[in-house]
Amino acid sequence: MRDPRIARIVSDAIQFGETARRFYTLYAWVIMPNHVHVIVEPTVPLQRVMQWLKGRTGRLANRVLGRTGIPFWQDESYDHWIRSSEELKETIAYVESNPVKAGLAESAEEWLWSSAGFKADDTKRSSAPR
Repeated sequence: MRDPRIARIVSDAIQFGETARRFYTLYAWVIMPNHVHVIVEPTVPLQRVMQWLKGRTGRLANRVLGRTGIPFWQDESYDHWIRSSEELKETIAYVESNPVKAGLAESAEEWLWSSAGFKADDTKRSSAPR
């Protein structure tokens, strides 16, 4: 996902899953060069969410990359139940700080491919003179 075209596909799909498909409430996300973190509260079975998200983005990414017959995503995914609002806050902070910890950005908001960067970009757009 080092390719911005692929990061955009994944970013758009993550947001589409909440807004249009209504598969979940989206709390935070980050797209790293070799993995993705997403914090959601599913409204449908998580297996359905993952099947849709990996299927949609994998097909589009492979098309962009000119690849056929090669899975884009690994089969496994890791899920974790968040049990309190405090744990949710901590997990969001952990996810959004991934690019900073990896040395890819100086602040979470600077990273384009995350909910922190997306929120910061929205704030910039909404405060811009019209």
